[in-house]
Amino acid sequence: MNPKILVFLLVASLQICSIAARTDIDDVAAVKALKGMWENTPPSWEGQDPCGDQWDGIKCINSRVNSIQLSSMGLKGQLSGYISDLQELQTIDLSYNKDLGGPLPTSIGSLKKLENLIMVGCGFFGPIPDSIGSLQQLVFFGQIPPSIGNLSQLFWLDLTDNKLEGPIPISTGTTPGLDMLIKTKHFHLGKNQLSGRIPPELFSSDMRLKHVLFDSNKLTGSIPSTLGLVQTLEVVRLDRNSLTGPVPSNLNKLTNVSDLFLSNNKLSGPLPNLTGMNILSYLDMSNNSFDASNFPPWISTLQSLTTLYWNKLRDRSQLIDLRNNLIAEYSPIPDKSKLK
Repeated sequence: MNPKILVFLLVASLQICSIAARTDIDDVAAVKALKGMWENTPPSWEGQDPCGDQWDGIKCINSRVNSIQLSSMGLKGQLSGYISDLQELQTIDLSYNKDLGGPLPTSIGSLKKLENLIMVGCGFFGPIPDSIGSLQQLVFFGQIPPSIGNLSQLFWLDLTDNKLEGPIPISTGTTPGLDMLIKTKHFHLGKNQLSGRIPPELFSSDMRLKHVLFDSNKLTGSIPSTLGLVQTLEVVRLDRNSLTGPVPSNLNKLTNVSDLFLSNNKLSGPLPNLTGMNILSYLDMSNNSFDASNFPPWISTLQSLTTLYWNKLRDRSQLIDLRNNLIAEYSPIPDKSKLK
């Protein structure tokens, strides 16, 4: 091959590789917009190529920014709306930059590939944009920020099906907690990895809660008797944890509860007396360690009961008798096959 042609091909090849290594032009503009709104960005944030120049905290795949991880960097400022131009972004970790705040931009809802959004210990405030509901890949992990307790007007707290871990935060003399959310009607924290006890301080008679959904976590300890103080409750799910001890005797004070799930725990002691829970229609207490006993007579007083799961009975024939009595007294009962 002609040496001149070989040199030309070599130079052209190097130019192509150089172009391929550069950050996508839209991503460059978006990252520079962030830099323009922040103080204390890393010293490596110089030059024109965040990917090629290996800016700290910026990770790229195929010349596109797919991760921004700047935890505990002392950043100051706000989050630029141009972040929506980072269409390949999967992770944003800005945690523990206490002077990084302001409202979250509505455009964050355009990051369709975003999976991890970590902003614990920042100063963001204002309403969560409705657009965040379109982030179908988003998963929250880490601990529940105690500062959520400052959201005194919060109506609905739904953190279901994430990777949250650690304890359920309650207030102390110096920090807030979920017990301060007395106007909130929904605590949906199921399908996470929360651990530790359910704090008795979490519940009070001042609360307006309708739903307490703590199912499928790693919670331990006993069910707090203070749960019985929240008489507005309609649905309680504590199933699929590692809760122990007896069921509080005052649970039957929850006369507005229609669905009660306590199954798949390590609850023990006598069967709880649920007399008075006349709206209860679904009751699942299976797969626990309750004392084997005769079927308690109070069950036949639950006129709305349509579905019952229980085990460790002294005499299984009693369940058949109970079912027949219920059918006779309160027929028709929907889906009688579930009475087993």
